Amino acid sequence: MTEDLSRYHHPLTNLFVNNDLDSYRLSEEQVSFYREHGYVAGVRVLNDEQLEVLRDELAELVDPSHPGHELFYEFNANESADPSRVLFHALGAWRIKPGLHDLLWHPGFVVPARQLLGGAVRFWHDQIFYKPARHGGVVIWHQDYSYWTRTTPVGHISCWIGLDDSTRANGCLHYVPGSHHWPLLPRASFANEMDAIVDYLTPEQRASFKPVPIELKAGECSFHHPFMVHGSYANTTDTPRRGLVINAFLDGTVSATNTPLLEGVPVIESGKKIDGQFFPLLLPEL
Repeated sequence: MTEDLSRYHHPLTNLFVNNDLDSYRLSEEQVSFYREHGYVAGVRVLNDEQLEVLRDELAELVDPSHPGHELFYEFNANESADPSRVLFHALGAWRIKPGLHDLLWHPGFVVPARQLLGGAVRFWHDQIFYKPARHGGVVIWHQDYSYWTRTTPVGHISCWIGLDDSTRANGCLHYVPGSHHWPLLPRASFANEMDAIVDYLTPEQRASFKPVPIELKAGECSFHHPFMVHGSYANTTDTPRRGLVINAFLDGTVSATNTPLLEGVPVIESGKKIDGQFFPLLLPEL
């Protein structure tokens, strides 16, 4: 039986230890860019040693026979509707592997997250996105919060971290700048066609639908707003494109449902603050 690491609300290793929190602060220009465009990219968050540890842990977890798989909230060996275009997607790796667990407390994530959220950072859930070489499926255009309406109010942020160089050819993330100012759009399944969301756009939104590719070096990350329209195309290269996502929200966010917020997690009644074992506080307010 694999130990559930969600019971530990502190780092278990020294992989990300750095007491100089100010060295991870975003500049005023970066914060202003985020406010205007809905994202900020090219932020260095992992060094070579950290990358190797996380790659090794991910390589173990993509194996469906790994003994810790009962701890995943979701595990999709292929979330694509097309079996010839694989998109591996899983939630809950922080409960299984120490490096992926400790990543949540990495100052390279939590310090910028607190700046952009404007307050104390509480963990929501993690994700693995893995596009194999010559086989990677797409991630359709979507807004994260359309999948998260079971939480309220809107005070969320996502950090996408590249474990490989992320390029146009291998299916890097694309953002639609300014779309974080749009209202919430209808939700579609990841298995749908890439452009399904376009049918729901107004003429004005279609005119400003100008995606920007977010090419990152391995170890760099981007932060984006929960209403940011984003997606990614297929991997056509001979190497994999592996990415990790940490999703967080402002401390004080409440449940908007009387069903489990994540698969297998005890119910937090609608209107109650989200906290407890599965939603640790990562960084308090200044």
